[in-house]
Amino acid sequence: MPSSRAESAPSTDAWKDWVGRTEQRTDMASAASAAALAATLDREDPGLLPGSALPPLRHWLYFTPRARQSEIGDDGHEKRGGFLPPVPLPRRMWAGGSLQFDHPLRVDDEITRASRIVSIDARKGRSGELVFVKVLHRIANAEGTAVTEEHDIVYRSAPVPGAPEPAPLAAPADEAFSREIRPDPVMLFRYSALTFNGHRIHYDRDYVTRVEGYPGLVVHGPLIATLLLDLVDRERPDARVHRFKFKAVRPLFDIHPFTVCGRPDGEGRLALWARDHQGYLAMQAEAELL
Repeated sequence: MPSSRAESAPSTDAWKDWVGRTEQRTDMASAASAAALAATLDREDPGLLPGSALPPLRHWLYFTPRARQSEIGDDGHEKRGGFLPPVPLPRRMWAGGSLQFDHPLRVDDEITRASRIVSIDARKGRSGELVFVKVLHRIANAEGTAVTEEHDIVYRSAPVPGAPEPAPLAAPADEAFSREIRPDPVMLFRYSALTFNGHRIHYDRDYVTRVEGYPGLVVHGPLIATLLLDLVDRERPDARVHRFKFKAVRPLFDIHPFTVCGRPDGEGRLALWARDHQGYLAMQAEAELL
């Protein structure tokens, strides 16, 4: 059954002290993590030698969570109230993001991530209470800032039994290139392990169906975004992504295949999207190439 925990979102005044909060982390851009992600994406990335450029979004493999086991909440995330505000709503998802890639990170770089909470916005949607948290990340190596990222997180109410689902949006069907993805528990486990993501919706079927009310294991939002840029790399291997923006629209699950799609959208731009097995839009994105 869905969670019965308190779900009313208080005023954002309760978290005003979190706006402007900062955090800085340091890590090494290891080839092992990048090679493991390539295997998860069912591709080979030859030449991952010291100094070689990493594909975009590989910074998500680093700066992984470090909470002790005693600091983990019921959902597998770190308990609320650390760097992120203690929003009481039970469902937390990666809602989207906007990124600019100024130069590549490289294998064996020492990299830093400086993060700042930009805004916290509470609102009521068709599906219940929502709280949006925007975090700005700047990822740098010895050459300076390589990636600037705005990371959008959404906290949601638990589902109400019998409540109508929001009307889905039809996905475009005019793609110029596409790839079918068949997610399974192994793929989702491997990605969770690579990013040290303990969120139980991605690997614990009993939890995700009984507590959070989903029909299957949830495909990670950043994994879908990575698959979209992986599609770009397969189609335009000589191009370099300068900007990328994505928004999660509808969850995808391990019980059905989905399709990542793309088409040109003006000079140097690509429209990208993920389409579920019913033809509905799951993620919308755009990429600007150099």
